[in-house]
Amino acid sequence: MATKTSSTTATPQQEKPGLRKPVFVKVDALKPGTNGHTLVVKVVNASAVLNKKPRSPTVRGPQNQNSKIAECLVGDETATILFPARNDPVDLMKPGNTVILRNAKIDMFKGSMRLAVDKWGRVEATEPAKFVVREDNNLSLVEYELVNVEA
Repeated sequence: MATKTSSTTATPQQEKPGLRKPVFVKVDALKPGTNGHTLVVKVVNASAVLNKKPRSPTVRGPQNQNSKIAECLVGDETATILFPARNDPVDLMKPGNTVILRNAKIDMFKGSMRLAVDKWGRVEATEPAKFVVREDNNLSLVEYELVNVEA
């Protein structure tokens, strides 16, 4: 005798949670030591700092890949900041292009802020933005100093 098994349907509580919508921040809201930022920025200028070929083309691996670094000034309608692009994102960073930086963080270099995207972040090209970049408020020109406060 065959018995009929009831099929179970997935309820909303059993399903995987959906992805969160990104919260876009403005450049002037960036503070030292923060991370997880998602920004829409326009490239003001970009200059190649390093374009190095591999030492030995016969050996393969991450230590033997082309190294490209470009120093880019990016910003939105509130401020600008320096963004050192490494390897693949260098090709996207042309003056006038608009990019989305996902999971970006603030690195400190010689007392000034730099925007960085590491291996967990993404740099994506997007449609041109309609805003005008405010170039007179460069956050990378502000120097910070670490002060130890004794309790």
